[in-house]
Amino acid sequence: MPILSYGESIRSALASEMRLDERVYVFGEDMAGYGGVFGVTQKLLEEFGNTRVRNTPLSEAAIMGEAIGAALAGLRPVPEIQFSDFMTTAFSQIIDAAASYHYRFNTSLPLTLRAPHGGGMRIGNFHSKCPEAYYFHTPGLKIVCPSTPYEAKGLLIAAIRDPDPVIYFEEKKLYWEIKGEVPEEAYELPLGKADLKREGKDITLVTYGSMVHLALKAAQVLEKEKIELEVLDLRSLTPLDEAALFQSFKKTNRVIVLHEAVQRGGIGGELVSLIVEKCFDDLAAPPLRIASKFCPVPVAPTLEDAYLPSLQDILEGARGLMRY
Repeated sequence: MPILSYGESIRSALASEMRLDERVYVFGEDMAGYGGVFGVTQKLLEEFGNTRVRNTPLSEAAIMGEAIGAALAGLRPVPEIQFSDFMTTAFSQIIDAAASYHYRFNTSLPLTLRAPHGGGMRIGNFHSKCPEAYYFHTPGLKIVCPSTPYEAKGLLIAAIRDPDPVIYFEEKKLYWEIKGEVPEEAYELPLGKADLKREGKDITLVTYGSMVHLALKAAQVLEKEKIELEVLDLRSLTPLDEAALFQSFKKTNRVIVLHEAVQRGGIGGELVSLIVEKCFDDLAAPPLRIASKFCPVPVAPTLEDAYLPSLQDILEGARGLMRY
């Protein structure tokens, strides 16, 4: 089985679906000859031509407008927003037009919006945000955030084949940092199905995206202190695998929710609310949220490191829960 990076697995998923289905096409800013700002779509132009791999003007609203129109015309568009931060300039197209389309007209809208996501690359406030909570709040959207090369391919293929609009947040920090086995053939991983990355009996750590790897590092450290961290990777935020969340929590009775987005108004608050509402009698300690600081994303390395959730945050949080 080939070893691919996270970015290569996304490219493999796009190429695979484009070979299987002529309705699938990709477009966005600098997507074609340049291969996207991170090189993820390199070589697609040579294989599929400039009708199915296209550059667009610097207009995210126009990109989303084309995607909605193309989906209604029977195509399977896969637009890319160069940085997920820029999705705000297409906010109305995503929230008002795409998300509610099925509800308003009983018509499917099969489009997959790819959006590079997250920080850690020292590129500042306009290129490092984690905006998933805006869209998590909106009925009608599916939201995916894979953490490994294998999942990046399987979840992207599932998103492209899905009849509804899917936002596919891909972790740009992981594009070329991590590698793993990825099948050459097309395969799907179900949307709305979490994955238990590591079993443990003391604390459930719920997370997604790049934070999964930080959580696994913390689990290795805590194991030496006889604290067993169970790491649950949500993989998709909508649909949310509530059953897996509750099953893991009822096993450990303690929970940490970890995400890179800022804490206030974030997805962690919703997950904690669900646990308190549905599993109150199983609580052995107050649920804990670990997230980025509530401020714009800094450029300076030392400040960005202080802004982002750290290994130490998880270790101290876990030790505190065990002492409670």
